[in-house]
Amino acid sequence: MGRAFEYRRASKEARWDKMSKLFPKLGRVITIAAKEGGSDPESNTKLRTAIMNAKAQNMPKDNIDKAIKRADGKDAANYDEVNYEGKGPYGVLLWVECATDNNTRTFSNVRTIFNKNGGELMTSGALNFMFNRKAVVEFKLKEGADAEEYELELIDSGLEELEVLDETAVAYGDFTSFNTLQQGVEELGLEVVKANLERIASQPAEFSEEQVAEIESLIDKLEDDEDVQKVFTNIA
Repeated sequence: MGRAFEYRRASKEARWDKMSKLFPKLGRVITIAAKEGGSDPESNTKLRTAIMNAKAQNMPKDNIDKAIKRADGKDAANYDEVNYEGKGPYGVLLWVECATDNNTRTFSNVRTIFNKNGGELMTSGALNFMFNRKAVVEFKLKEGADAEEYELELIDSGLEELEVLDETAVAYGDFTSFNTLQQGVEELGLEVVKANLERIASQPAEFSEEQVAEIESLIDKLEDDEDVQKVFTNIA
């Protein structure tokens, strides 16, 4: 997908590994899921996925358990999931997903970060047609298995595209197929590595490594905010 993409991927993975706020962010997702659908991951797919993704980031079990219990507490915060759309340096497009207990604070923080780093917020809905919301499920491949067989098996579960990597494969589907796609992978006896709803640019744009580095500075500051969960871009 190009050097800029590889730079973006490598730098983001390294950054998230080091972020001191990573576990609290993951914990917030777990708390929201538990509050919405109950504390039993067997009957709450969203919670099960949140726990799986937290474990993939080496989040300790005690932290996970505390996040689940927090949803049942009388003083549990009511979190809203909100999105912000914006434009950054060199015209890069950014979609920012947040989970917050104070919308005014989050909006102010996100707007300030954009304004101070060569960007600007756009009106809600401005990027609806620039990003496709997709279910993304990564799973481990069995040794000697034919990935095409998985592709045929998963079509009925909502699979649109299968990307085969070295030891894993990534299944893509419409966001409405998130649960069925994940369940379809599990029913084939395959180990899910991680599963997420992601926003994928419909018209990816090319940027130089120098430009990507400057864009990364803005993304870094956005992701450092405690309310920001994910940042998606149209970088090719």
